[in-house]
Amino acid sequence: MNIEYFEPFSRAWNRMKIALFKPLDLHKWFIMGFSAFLAGLTEGPRNSGSSGWRKNTSFREFFDFPNKAWEWLISHPGWFIGIVFIVIFLIILGVILIWLSSRGKFMFLDNVVHDRAEIAKPWKRYRTEGNSLFLWRLCFALICIGLFTSYIIFFFTTAYHLYKDSYNEAVPVFLIVVMSFLFILTAVFVGFISMFLNNFVVPIMYKKNIKTTQAWSRFLSLLKRYPFHFILYGFILFLLAILSVIAVAVAGLLTCCVGFLLLIIPYIGTVVTLPIWYTFRAFSLEFLAQFDPEYELFPPSGESSASAPA
Repeated sequence: MNIEYFEPFSRAWNRMKIALFKPLDLHKWFIMGFSAFLAGLTEGPRNSGSSGWRKNTSFREFFDFPNKAWEWLISHPGWFIGIVFIVIFLIILGVILIWLSSRGKFMFLDNVVHDRAEIAKPWKRYRTEGNSLFLWRLCFALICIGLFTSYIIFFFTTAYHLYKDSYNEAVPVFLIVVMSFLFILTAVFVGFISMFLNNFVVPIMYKKNIKTTQAWSRFLSLLKRYPFHFILYGFILFLLAILSVIAVAVAGLLTCCVGFLLLIIPYIGTVVTLPIWYTFRAFSLEFLAQFDPEYELFPPSGESSASAPA
């Protein structure tokens, strides 16, 4: 089987140009942009800042930070209660966002497949699939939180005791290197699971009207037969994402940073970058269709969106 990468991306790019620019319909942009906004609620870009490391801060203090933070919270019950309420609020907010984005993924997917801009119909039609995806993602998120929390606790506890018991207070470089490698490896593994879910499992659920675990079973059978192709797809997608970020940054600079102001507005930012969202969504569908005709989601070229099931 001859699996292409750039040809599916080229077809996805052409579909995006036809859908969004031929003709240019701002009403369609805002409606489809809303579904893309919901689909990406939990996948937006994250900015991380860095602060300088004070020269007079020892590694002992760094490794002992969790203990110091816990002691401080215990001695300040007011702050402790406030932080607990904030954490509970963030958890509830996170659950709501996962639910909305799970339903939104099927809305946006349906709009891309049938080249239309609808909200209510796909929201109702794919309610069962969206709720199934929500429960799976919620369980997966809890597992990831537990995994990374355990990792951080183990790292700080082990590093602190090694550093404390060292006669010359040497930094446990070997532990830091090994734990950093394991952290990156785990993050990549989790990233691939999320990518497979969004790019392939969700389209299979949409096509077959099945639940998440059933769609995973179908996809894993493909992954076992073509592991290299899907892994390479992930790396290509990562490179394309980097190029997209660079392109958006250049566009923002060319508009004298006015574009950046639009991007930070949640919904408007998605509408402005809709061509990127649309192309990436169509790319995954074009790529998946190469493995089996039963996973072809786009209707025949002569079929209109009106003939699609409502």
